[in-house]
Amino acid sequence: MFIAGREEPAASGATFLTSNPVDGVPWARIAEAGAADVDRAVAAAEAALFDPAWGGLTPTKRGKLLLRLADLIERDADRIAAIEVRENGKLFKEMAAQLRMVPEWLRYFGGLADKVEGRVIPLDKPTILNYTVREPLGVVGVITPWNSPSLLTWMSAAPALAAGNSIVIKPSEVTSASILETMPLLAEAGFPAGVVNVVTGAREAGEAMAAHPGIAKIAFTGGSVAGGAIAATVAARLGTTTLELGGKSANIVFADADLDAAEAGALAGIFGAAGQTCIAGSRLFVQREVHDELLARLVARAKGIVLGDPMAAETQMGPVATEAQLRKIEQMVDDARAAGASVLAGGARATVPALPTGLFYAPTILSEVTNESRIAQEEVFGPVLAVMAFDTEEEVVRLANATRYGLAAGVWTRDVKRAHRVARRLQAGTVWVNLYRAITFNSPFGGFKESGTGRLNGIEAIDQFLQTKSVWLELGEEIQDPFVLKV
Repeated sequence: MFIAGREEPAASGATFLTSNPVDGVPWARIAEAGAADVDRAVAAAEAALFDPAWGGLTPTKRGKLLLRLADLIERDADRIAAIEVRENGKLFKEMAAQLRMVPEWLRYFGGLADKVEGRVIPLDKPTILNYTVREPLGVVGVITPWNSPSLLTWMSAAPALAAGNSIVIKPSEVTSASILETMPLLAEAGFPAGVVNVVTGAREAGEAMAAHPGIAKIAFTGGSVAGGAIAATVAARLGTTTLELGGKSANIVFADADLDAAEAGALAGIFGAAGQTCIAGSRLFVQREVHDELLARLVARAKGIVLGDPMAAETQMGPVATEAQLRKIEQMVDDARAAGASVLAGGARATVPALPTGLFYAPTILSEVTNESRIAQEEVFGPVLAVMAFDTEEEVVRLANATRYGLAAGVWTRDVKRAHRVARRLQAGTVWVNLYRAITFNSPFGGFKESGTGRLNGIEAIDQFLQTKSVWLELGEEIQDPFVLKV
């Protein structure tokens, strides 16, 4: 672990192994934190808050630390990305691109650190000056998943630090090594010890963080079930949460769309990162006039996707991250087949001759699916696309919104009026028009309904980690009546 600027074992001495999903070989041994370790990390973070080396920094100097860290992560991006590939099996070119994006988040929020302002409120009391001050919440817990460990960690950590908080990170037990590898860069950048801490482990550590009275806020990225449990625990002690949760996103193709672009967008939406992304466009709705043509194109492309070593440049899709996740995908596709879905591509584990023990699942396309079925309503988190036909705009908006999730959606059309009209009616935090699976540091990101609360990225993100103080100053000479409220 990483506590108060030092590498630390778990208090119990417990550890767990990290295995490479490409070949199943264990390659890292990680400390398994318990409640006592969370206590230590929170104590270190609390101490940093009151240390002038951090708590006394001006916002401008705080921002400069984030800018220095950005340069260092940029320098080491490929090295950290290679570790992420060993952890979760995603393509090196995907992970390297994400690691090169992380510095942009740090630079954006580093620049935003000294742009946080209060305001002077014009009271109807001429002798009183009233103004507001935006202050950090305190210690923030950041709990992140395995699919994009560095990017998703810094999407929460960067605004939290820019706002002046200290943080405790709990990465997924699947992808702890890459986060730990980044920690020495903090001291190199000039961050005081204890400002950023990492506890590694599984459920026990996460539950201890959610329940800890010293953590003012939990920023959680992950599944909706876990997110709901964390939100309930934090709410019980009157803490707050930002939740970026699951999705069952609709990708909608109208008959007038550029089918070449829509084909590429549909593939990116579900087979990029092997479908292991919360924004996966796992429900594809295609207007009936072009349904058969686009479906045939997608099936042909899916059957030609190159599976293999994620470090190899020619590989287009790597393995699934864990055996448990692979079993879940298998079960959900088997259930869909039993419910009447037709498997037009994939539908089973895939064997890569050079990597016979790899956790590969074939790119899968299902038709004859109903929008009410399990495969169309539950998050698979794998390379499985459910394709459905529709006739009218009214119908597809109703179908797209008929889910408990609301994270993202895609719309493909040449009709600019329809694009805006449908985007307004879709119940999703992000709507892409004629593109899919895009994200950046200065545009807010988050979900509707069970896809989460709060927003990451953009100016809205730093607001998630600040609290407002109202200061009243009497400028006059009148003595207040102690028994009358001053209104």
